Amino acid sequence: MAKLSVELQRYFFEEEREPQVKLADILTLAGERIFGFLFVILSLPSALPVPAPGYSIPFAIVIFLLAIQLIVGAKRPWLPNKMMNGKMKLETVQGFLKIGLPWLRRIEAVTRPRLSYICTSLPGRIFMGSAIALMSISMMIPIPGTNTLPAIGIFITGFGLTEDDGAISLAGLV
Repeated sequence: MAKLSVELQRYFFEEEREPQVKLADILTLAGERIFGFLFVILSLPSALPVPAPGYSIPFAIVIFLLAIQLIVGAKRPWLPNKMMNGKMKLETVQGFLKIGLPWLRRIEAVTRPRLSYICTSLPGRIFMGSAIALMSISMMIPIPGTNTLPAIGIFITGFGLTEDDGAISLAGLV
């Protein structure tokens, strides 16, 4: 599979899109990397060094629910139809990606499959899911500035899951 940044660039900036994008459409990009992909996408708005008023709590709730599914060993996440078919403005998604893609490319430059069992084995996924669940809970605390660091941790851990790089996933927990 192509690197995540390449797929996001192609999907959101190079191909013709409707002005609104559904989450279900975006998930087709992820394939087998779907949990990591969702953690990356959902944590990105809160991980950016810009204020995100009102974004963190809804995203953190979804991240928490996905982490629980990872813990119980789900191969593909379940999300409510309303969420899967909910539409987001293409320009909003593109705005987040314009800021996030350069950072994503920097991280991708150092990734390679290593310690893959952390990302692929059930015990590893239980451990990662538990850590992500705890970080998502701390994102829900309504104190300004308390959501950025856990969101960055979830972003890095999710990115490691996406690339089967256990070392990167563990780095996101630090």
